[in-house]
Amino acid sequence: MIAVRSALFNFLFYLNLIIQMIIFTPAYFLMPRKAAWIIPKNWVRSNHWLLKVVVGTDHIVEGLENIPQGGYIIAPKHQSFWDAYALLPYLDDPFYILKRELTWIPLFGWYVIKMRMVPINRGSRSKVMPEVMRRTKAQMEDGRQLIIYPEGTRRPVGAEPNYKYGIAKIYAELGVPVVPVAMVPGLFWPRRRFRRYPGMIRVRILPPIAPGLDPDTFMEQLIETTEKATDELLVRTVRENPDLPLPPTARARFEQLTRDADQPVAGSSEIDSRPATSSSQ
Repeated sequence: MIAVRSALFNFLFYLNLIIQMIIFTPAYFLMPRKAAWIIPKNWVRSNHWLLKVVVGTDHIVEGLENIPQGGYIIAPKHQSFWDAYALLPYLDDPFYILKRELTWIPLFGWYVIKMRMVPINRGSRSKVMPEVMRRTKAQMEDGRQLIIYPEGTRRPVGAEPNYKYGIAKIYAELGVPVVPVAMVPGLFWPRRRFRRYPGMIRVRILPPIAPGLDPDTFMEQLIETTEKATDELLVRTVRENPDLPLPPTARARFEQLTRDADQPVAGSSEIDSRPATSSSQ
């Protein structure tokens, strides 16, 4: 049954994209840029509805009160295609730094250009980064929210953290708060997998990290707070969904966390967090 529901959802997911583009594209390009966000955000909400109705997967977002006003960086965990779009309805006017080749895709690229995303030529970053940062600062001055996935690419649930130092450089350059976001959507929408699984995806928006920290201190704080919350969500999600098939990394991490929780260190009742690591990009 899960395979049938997954196949139906995947079909409806892309059908929904095509239909909405056909119907709403004229209005999208005629509307003022910021007002036009209603169309992609409505697409996201309709995908949430499809996932809930067809597969039985819902989501809940905790910590919305932690979202600051104005411009900031939002830094979610990245485990699934789901988290690539799921937060858009909760943000006022977000944007991405993305590879410029995406702007060449017919129709999709036009959508991207209208929303003033910041394209980058990944083949010559050292040469183009000053211009990228100039354009990013201009977007921040308009009170927009930059979405950055600190680990760069989708990671398996429970895998060792592999945060890229690039976010620390951007944080220092922009001088704005960074909002970490913990979640484990990869348990329900696994990366590079066909199947979707029912359950509740919990998203936790954490208190913002204030601007002004030195880059190393910022990285330590970002990794520690994000990974601790992600571990807590992993344990809770597995316990709430005992029949959920777990990838090896998630199973190993869950067993480590629950084993450590049964053997608390003197003076501490919290689950030990894995060693935090970072790597320069």
